[in-house]
Amino acid sequence: MALIDIFVSAILPIVLIAGVGFTLGRAKDVEPGPLNTATVYVLAPALVLHSLLDTGLGGETLVRLAAAVTAFTLGMAALVELSGRLLGVVDATLSALVLVSTFPNAGNYGIPVSDFAFGTVGRGVAVLYVAAQSVLMYTVGVYVASRGGGSAGLGALKRVFRIPLIYAVAAGLLMRALGLVPAGGSTAMETLRLVGDASIPVMLLILGIQLANTDFGAAPFQIGVASAGKMVVAPAVAIGVALLVGFEEPTVARTFVLESAMPAAVTPLVLLIEFADDVEVGGVSAPEFVSTAVAATTLLSVPVLTVLISVLQSGALV
Repeated sequence: MALIDIFVSAILPIVLIAGVGFTLGRAKDVEPGPLNTATVYVLAPALVLHSLLDTGLGGETLVRLAAAVTAFTLGMAALVELSGRLLGVVDATLSALVLVSTFPNAGNYGIPVSDFAFGTVGRGVAVLYVAAQSVLMYTVGVYVASRGGGSAGLGALKRVFRIPLIYAVAAGLLMRALGLVPAGGSTAMETLRLVGDASIPVMLLILGIQLANTDFGAAPFQIGVASAGKMVVAPAVAIGVALLVGFEEPTVARTFVLESAMPAAVTPLVLLIEFADDVEVGGVSAPEFVSTAVAATTLLSVPVLTVLISVLQSGALV
């Protein structure tokens, strides 16, 4: 029953929306570029700003969780980067591997799964996780994607500060600190919610469109490496980080681990289309590689997350 509930509440909506994008990509010659631009510069910033303003969890939890998400992200990125360089992986391929292995699908997949596993506390922690990860996604992630596209160094860092999401996070934190959060249900909050909520289906449509043009038999070795990193190594790193940070509330720690164990995120696909569309990984384009990795890890996540949720709920790990 648990497996069916997880599938229906968390995975089936993703499959259905991405399936619409896939069908559209097969039936029409659709370019995902404009959708990517709208997501990066409008929809995603609204989603994170609304999440920050609407959360009911306290400031200490936010600080601890932000520290844990930062440690996990930088730790995974460093681990994949070091392993890749020791194996002689070139920068373009390495950038795609880092993005796929490091960033989990904590939002449109992670939030409903966390809600199912740990109730309202799980959902609240998942939203904060998404906010913290979004800052890293559009700073560290943009840098890595830009590096893969040949804009490493200062050029990639400059691109980071052109992404409005980091300013949305700064605005959200400042508004909370100054007590300037608009009332729930107000015009401002409802507008932010509507715009932000649009980002999730748009990202999944982009995924489906890209999958429609993906060679699923290409780059099997790279896909296997990325899937192992995302579904096996990432949860182990997250457990270590949770123990190191020392969350006072066990449910927060368990939700953090669960969020970190989600399959590969869709957003790296958006970043690679935006910043490194012409890069190849194992004979396929970087966006095609990420699309396949997202599909593969999402399928693998059904049994992996079912077992992980059972272990986390038992309190055996954190």
